[in-house]
Amino acid sequence: MTEEPSRRTFVGKAAAVAGSVALAPVLSACGGGGGKQTGSNTRAGLKAALPAYVPSTSLRPDIPSVSGAPDAATDPAFLRYPAERPVTVSGVPGRGGSYTAVTPLWGTVPPPGNSFYRAMNKALGVDLTIKPADGNNYATIVPTMTAAKRLPDWIQLPTWWNANFNLGRLAGTQLADLTPYLSGDKVRRYPNLAAIPTGAWQAGAWGDKLYGLPGGSTRFSIAGTVFHRRDILESRGITADDVTSADDMMNLGKELTDARRGVWAFDQVWTYLFSFWDVPPTWRIVDGELVHKFELPQFLEALDWHHRLAKAGYMHPDALANTPSDTRFYSGKVLIVGGGTGAWNLADHQSGTAADKNYRRGAFNIFAADGKSRPSTFMGASTSIVSYLNARLKPAQIEELLAVADYLAAPYGSREYTMVNYGVEGVHHTMVDGVPTATEDGKKFVQPTTYGFLVQPSSVISNQGADVVTRDFAAFQAANVKALYKPVFWNMNIGMPQDISTALAAQSVDDAVNDCTRGKKKVSEVRAAIDGWRSGSGERLKRWMTENVLDKYGTGQ
Repeated sequence: MTEEPSRRTFVGKAAAVAGSVALAPVLSACGGGGGKQTGSNTRAGLKAALPAYVPSTSLRPDIPSVSGAPDAATDPAFLRYPAERPVTVSGVPGRGGSYTAVTPLWGTVPPPGNSFYRAMNKALGVDLTIKPADGNNYATIVPTMTAAKRLPDWIQLPTWWNANFNLGRLAGTQLADLTPYLSGDKVRRYPNLAAIPTGAWQAGAWGDKLYGLPGGSTRFSIAGTVFHRRDILESRGITADDVTSADDMMNLGKELTDARRGVWAFDQVWTYLFSFWDVPPTWRIVDGELVHKFELPQFLEALDWHHRLAKAGYMHPDALANTPSDTRFYSGKVLIVGGGTGAWNLADHQSGTAADKNYRRGAFNIFAADGKSRPSTFMGASTSIVSYLNARLKPAQIEELLAVADYLAAPYGSREYTMVNYGVEGVHHTMVDGVPTATEDGKKFVQPTTYGFLVQPSSVISNQGADVVTRDFAAFQAANVKALYKPVFWNMNIGMPQDISTALAAQSVDDAVNDCTRGKKKVSEVRAAIDGWRSGSGERLKRWMTENVLDKYGTGQ
């Protein structure tokens, strides 16, 4: 087994942790004061602060990127790990400085001072002490550090916890302003950082200044998709192209479900399918005013379809009981399931084919629920992985760490990427059939997220040893990239008071929606919950967003 599965598994987990907030504007609580300072960016200010985008040409992918809607493009794909691994950083980036870095880790913490850390410090030219922290408690660990003003020199602050970390307040007080070093053409001093797409940098921009260093960005960011067992459907003469409307999907449920054999068509799909009814992630502009998705008739139409699906008997009983399980899909007990695109990877292929040698994951193309309108779905945030430098650092130290960041951002397959993700050849990995494969030391010491959580290059599709996965995922992106659109407030950082943040969460409505999609509540009960929310906190939320964001900063599109 190579290290690649571990990295892809992490991506899937990160997406799952992020959940719906990863697709919303990047939010941060801003305490009291009525939200006079949201930390948002003006169009002109953002343009001046963001780095120039200079794509890397050091490696040619097997399947090149395809452009779609504005700011949307497919991820380039590699069928083989590059045999010729180019050097993208000349010399050693550091000058001997000593620093500490804190990143979250969901897994076994490698021992300090291990051979991988030592090799990385030699390659980077600094003494960088990595201190992985328990990812499960990270949301409480960081506020303790910020309250005491004891942040490390470099720290990863995932955007889905921006509100917990009060990011809008930290920017410029405890986090270093990187605008003087990276804005515009200044980033060309760091070619690998310059190859990170513009959208990803927006995640770390607050108040018209640049603070964050992004990682793992993509220009094909969607809420997820509706997967199917391609091998089983095709064996019955059904292809993804046969489903072009919500009616087609419901009819497929009837055709595929055979409860007597223990086979149901569907697992949960709501989160990944509702946008096909032309429902935005949160907001839409109608006649110049903000309208929440709960107020749109198509939201209730989508909900009604999912309620009927649950009551029709086409969903697995355990899915109705909200008991997630990949096993049902692998074993063929359910044939259609929603999920993040991070699930489409080598590890999934290995687990699926272990259960059924014919296993092949596929995904339905984006369609319009009515079967007539133009298919579309909204784009999510370009990244949720952003790291920051400490404001106490001196300019020379910031420049040294940006040079280190440039090394960590080296493109897939380069000499530097191989070092960061697989360690030293012969010590932490060996090349097996052209694929970097972890040794015992590599398994113990090399956590791909350790340095990747500080900075990463933009995403590629790569599943060494499973070309079918890479080709299928790349083909899905190419077929659907033109259906993506930027929703209102896309990629905007918005700091808001806690009561407004609570109103945005709309927990009572969300709970009712979840019950309705499992057949436990009627659509009319959700409508009543929406009415209650709208008459109270919902109207307050809309007024605050209008006055503090829309009127001052626009839609971000």
